[in-house]
Parts: sequence; C-alpha cells; structure tokens
Amino acid sequence: MLDTLLPILIFSVLALAAVGAVRRVRLWRQGRPARVELLKGLASMPRRYLVDLHHVVARDKVMSNTHVATAGGFVAAAVLMILVHGFGLAEGVLGWLLLLTSGVMFVGSLFVARRRRNPPARLSRGPWMRLPKSLMAFSLGVFAITLPSVGLLPEGLLAGTGGVLLAFVLLLVVAWGLAEMLIGMGWGGPMKHAFAGALHLAFHRRPERFSTRRGGEGRSTGLKALDLEDPEAPLGVEKPADFTWNQLLGFDACVQCGRCEAVCPAFAAGQPLNPKKLIQDMVVGMAGGSDAQYAGSPYPDRPVGEHQGSPHGPIVAREGKALVDAETLWSCTTCRACVEECPMMIEHVDAIVDMRRFLTLEHGQTPGKGAEVLDNLIATDNPGGFDPGARMHWAADLELPLMSQRGQAEVLLWLGDGAYDMRNQRTLRALIKVLRAAGVDFAVLGDEERDSGDVARRLGDEATFQSLARRNIATLSKYRFERIVTCDPHSFHVLGNEYGELGGDYAVSHHSTFIAELYDAGRLDFRAWKGGRVTYHDPCYLGRYNGEFEAPRNVLKALGIEVAEMQRSGFRSRCCGGGGGAPITDVPGKQRIPDMRMGDVQETGADLVAVGCPQCTAMLEGVVDSDAEVRDIAELVADALVEGAPSSTPGPASTRQPLAEEVA
Repeated sequence: MLDTLLPILIFSVLALAAVGAVRRVRLWRQGRPARVELLKGLASMPRRYLVDLHHVVARDKVMSNTHVATAGGFVAAAVLMILVHGFGLAEGVLGWLLLLTSGVMFVGSLFVARRRRNPPARLSRGPWMRLPKSLMAFSLGVFAITLPSVGLLPEGLLAGTGGVLLAFVLLLVVAWGLAEMLIGMGWGGPMKHAFAGALHLAFHRRPERFSTRRGGEGRSTGLKALDLEDPEAPLGVEKPADFTWNQLLGFDACVQCGRCEAVCPAFAAGQPLNPKKLIQDMVVGMAGGSDAQYAGSPYPDRPVGEHQGSPHGPIVAREGKALVDAETLWSCTTCRACVEECPMMIEHVDAIVDMRRFLTLEHGQTPGKGAEVLDNLIATDNPGGFDPGARMHWAADLELPLMSQRGQAEVLLWLGDGAYDMRNQRTLRALIKVLRAAGVDFAVLGDEERDSGDVARRLGDEATFQSLARRNIATLSKYRFERIVTCDPHSFHVLGNEYGELGGDYAVSHHSTFIAELYDAGRLDFRAWKGGRVTYHDPCYLGRYNGEFEAPRNVLKALGIEVAEMQRSGFRSRCCGGGGGAPITDVPGKQRIPDMRMGDVQETGADLVAVGCPQCTAMLEGVVDSDAEVRDIAELVADALVEGAPSSTPGPASTRQPLAEEVA
C-alpha cells in the first residue's frame, strides 16, 4: 500500500509546492526591478547560509545547534525521502541515511518544542505554535515508513487489516508533515521563511555584507543614493510595490523570532515602533489584507487589526486606514540594532528611510522640528540655522591652520556642526591639544566646511543631502590630505561610506582610532588615571555601523582605565536616542531612550561614562537624575597628557614618516 501511495503523495506535494513557489515569486516581482547576479548569488547561497547567517544564529548556542539539527536534518531527509520513497531507491546506504537524518531532525524538533512550551514575549505565537508538532510529524513519519525499507521491521507488518490501518495512519502523519514543510513554503505558514530566506541570501540587497572569510565579517551600512536626475525614478517608497523586488523577498524571509524587537530602543521606550511588526506589515501589504492575523507583540499603544493595505495602496495614508502610522517610521533612531541581530539579515533601516524619503520629498511631512532643521540646512548649511561665517568663532584663540592657506596637510580635521555647540567645542579643543602634543600636521576647512548631510539623509531629504555632499566634495577636491579625522561618528560614517557614490572617496578615521594609532606610534605619553570607576558607551555609528569597538577601549586602557562594561555594550550597545533625527522628530513614548541608557550606566556603578560622539554626549548629559559624569575620550586624553614629553614635539609632515609607517 505505502509503496503505491507514498510516491503519489510525495510528487503531489512537490507539485503543489512548485505552484506555491511560483505564486510567491509573483508576489515578490510586484516590486521594482533590481540588478542581481543570478548565478553567482545562487552559487554563494550555501556559504552565506552556513557561514554568515549562522554567524548571527550562533550567538545563541542552544538555538544554533537546534537549527542545525532541525533545518539540516529536514533538508537532507527531504532529498533522501524523494530518492528512497519517491523513486524506490531504498537499497544500500540511502535508506540508512534517511533514518539518520530524520532522527537528527526529530531530536532538533524536541528542542523546538521545549522552546515553544513557554516562549519569550518576543517570539510570535499563532501558527508558529504548531511548528514543533509539524516537525515531529514529518521526522517521525518518515523514520517509521523507512524502517521496513531497510529491514528493521518486517514487510508483512503493514499487511492485513491492522497493518493497513497502521499504514494509513503513517500516511496521514507524513502528509501532515509534508504539507507544513513543503506546501507551506510557498502558500504561507511558518516554513515560508525557509524558501524566501534561502533566495533572500542569494539575491540580497547588500551582497557586500557577506564575508569571503569564515565568520561573516562583511559590512555594508551606507544608505543607497536616489537617482535625482531621472524624472521617472520614485522619490522614496509610497506603496509596497515601490520597494525593489529583492526587498520584498527579504521581508518575506522574516522568521518572526523577535530578536530585532528585543533590542529596539524605540520599542523599549514605548514609542510606536516594533521592527518585527513593521516587516510583517510590509508582507501584509505585499500580499494584500490586514494585520488581524499577526500573532506577535504589537506597536506600543497601537492595537492589532486596525491596519490594512495592498501592493499598490499607500503605506502611510493621509486619511483612513493604511499599513503603518507615520509615527512608527519617525520613531526609528537608525541605530541598526535590529539589522545587527536579525538572523535572516533583513535590512530594516533601509526600508524605514525609503519610506521616510517619500513622506519628506513628496509631502513635506517631517514632524517635530524636522521642517525647520531642513530649511536651516538649505539656507545656512547647518541644522541650527547659525551664521555660516561664525563656524570658527570659538577657535579664535587657537590659530588653527586653514586648508585654504596651506593647500595640503597630513590630516584634515573635520569639525562638524558641533563647532556651533559650546559643549562640543570643549571636545574639539581637547582633540586639538592632543594633535598638537603628538606633532600631527593638520588643518581645517574653516568656513568652507558645511554640514555632512547626515541629518538630512536620515530625515529622508535626499535632495538636501546630495546638495551638501556634492559641495563638500567640490571643496575637498581642492586640497591634498592623507586622511580625514573627526570626533563625530555620524560625519565619519557619511564621509567614509556614503560620499563614495557621489564621487568622494576618502580615508576617514574616528578620533579615538587616530589617538590609539598615535599612542602606539609612541607620539603620546599619559599620566596614570587616578579617577573613579569608568564605563564606555559605544556610539551606534562608530560601532555597529563601522565595526570600531576596540580603539576607544585601547585608548582608555592606555590611560590606565579598566572599563566596567555595561551589559549592553559592543555590537549590542543600547542607542543613546540621538541618531536618525529622533531628537528632532521627537515622537513621545513611555520613557526616554537616554534615561534607559544612563540606567545601564548606573548598574555598573561607574562615576564617569566615556563617550566618543557629540550626539551621545548631548543625549546622556541631558539625563537629569544621573550622577555619572559624561566626558569625551579626547577630553580624558587631553587631561592625561604629560607636558613636554619627547613625543609632543610638533613638526611639518615633510620632516616625519607617515603615521602608518611609524605604527608599522
């Protein structure tokens, strides 16, 4: 009986799965065209899955091993099941391998069941709660029907009335498992992520994220530029179909694990954003319908079931129901914690900024002080609306060398718009003191420097960003320098990672990295730290965006400081709340993000929190009920300098070796 019915069942399920796959592909292809490398992407998919994806999954060792056993066992068992029971190739080693792989899958499914017995709040429930049973049904059913094929059970066991009944039960169990595992991949259900996820890895929006070395060390964090010269090109994303097709594919790959939800600062603060829900809303929009079936945590203070959309309907409606509220998009700080934690490597921030671009460029719907800041950038080249000619007033007594007078220098010091802020001027003064103590040949642009455009771009005003960037690039092209150094991670990121598309390729260093190099080259000498307990706050745009975690800590170590690490530090550092224009749009929540971060500081017992970003300084110093002092690394270094040390003798670049050679 099974010899006849099993092949029919298997190939019928495969046919339905193929129809579902075509249907799913058509949903993705509603999106705009995107250039991908078809064959190279498919060829790279196994490595991206086994190395890059599992580099993220492996942060939870138990779930990593569970996933290897369950997913690996399923893929191997499915292929072997087709060969053994579909084509009747049970002789030899194939039948035994099928027993082994289905057994491994069953063991993995037990751990999945344990995980789902009392799941954490971040995990979606609903259909996902039946997944352990479906995994067990597939693995146990395949295991049982294979036993007679390898001679471990007599063939006559399935004969007679009792045997036929047993065979029918086994057939139903296998059909249950096959339906969930294979048909569900294309028609919807928990296993949808397996099909979409594999192709998402092959045709990822950012293939440069994937490493050619073991460990998944690829990095790609710069926003993609809009083509403002093409009148047919959309200015941002108004409706789901405006996303590129591989972005829609990426949304469909979401496994609803909620890792993004668990690390999102806006969600923790009670603002109306949950990155997992946002991605699921985009899937709803792609297929059409409402969010009534969503079985995870909602947006704070936003009930499930009140949002709906369609592929060609607006994502954010000016009137009536839509997929998301505008406040959801403006709550994001663009910290990339969600992207860093996503095991499927989905690009949440890209999607949010794409949708912001439409609201800003097409409708001028930038909330809070957003419109005022953008107007200031257009009129005065700085977000505060200050007189551009006053950029250097704070440094009148420092006699800073100007590029317009020098023409070239070893280092171009990028001041950033912190030059207009009295608090950040202290950091800049400290950094200048350090550079002079190390004998660095540096110069500044002075009044020729404009805002880097970071705020404009994150607020969705691509036109203003590109205008600022092109004018800065034109100014920089007039001078010769080896690298740009800045104490602002946002300028550091934009200059180093986002100007390239517009023709500006520069070597850019954060001041902590440069100070660490100067110390290693023997050009700085410090007195030992005699202060209290110190912790360090990782800026998002330095750490997660650019992978610089060690240099600031090395500088603090050189000062004799043993850092008391916060629980959320390094790539899992909590955002200060100052990025992405969040302080400008100012969407209210139940608490403030910087208050939560200073709570993390308080847990360490630190008297001082070292920072490396002017926005982090402003946000953390704004917490009124904290006793911890906030100081930039440059200030700590400047205070610790040993005056008159041999390394502090300045000199022109022509008389010294380049820094890279000194370090080497």
